[in-house]
Amino acid sequence: MPNERSRSKPSGLPIIHPFAAGIDIGSRFHVAAVSPDLCDEPVQTFQAFTSDLQRMASWLVATGTKTVVIESTGVYWVAAYEVLESHGLEVILANAREARAVPGRKSDVNDAQWLQRLHACGLLPASVLAAILQSCVPIFAHARITPTTLPRISSTCRRR
Repeated sequence: MPNERSRSKPSGLPIIHPFAAGIDIGSRFHVAAVSPDLCDEPVQTFQAFTSDLQRMASWLVATGTKTVVIESTGVYWVAAYEVLESHGLEVILANAREARAVPGRKSDVNDAQWLQRLHACGLLPASVLAAILQSCVPIFAHARITPTTLPRISSTCRRR
C-alpha cells in the first residue's frame, strides 16, 4: 500500500486550462511561464521591444499554449496584449489585486508561475475593465485616458 500512495500524483486543485500561460508584465521585460509539462524550460524572459514580444508569442504558440493571463498593471500590458492576440492566443486581462493576494512571492519568475497556476486552475477571472478593453485596445493605446473620459470612450466601444 505505501508504494501505491507514493506513486500517485498529489491531489490539488483541478486543472481547467492545461495549456495556460502566465505573464508578469514589466516596463523593461516580461516573464512568461507555461506548465512544466509543455516544455523543458517553462519560464522564459523577454524584453519589452516589439520584436521580443513577437518572439514571446511565437514561443507560447510553439509550446501549445492556448490561453494567456496578464496582469492589468500600468500601461505596459497593451503592446503585449495586441501581439499575443494577433498570434491567435486567448488573452485574459486579470486584476492585479486578485493575483497578488498571496504573500511571499517576491520575484518576477515566481509571479509568472503563480499567474500560470491560478489561470490553469480557472481562478483568475477577467477584470471588469477587460470586457471594454477587448474591443477598445487601439483607442486606449492612442488616447490619454482619464476617469472622466472613460465612460465616453467605453460607450463608443460598446456601439462597435
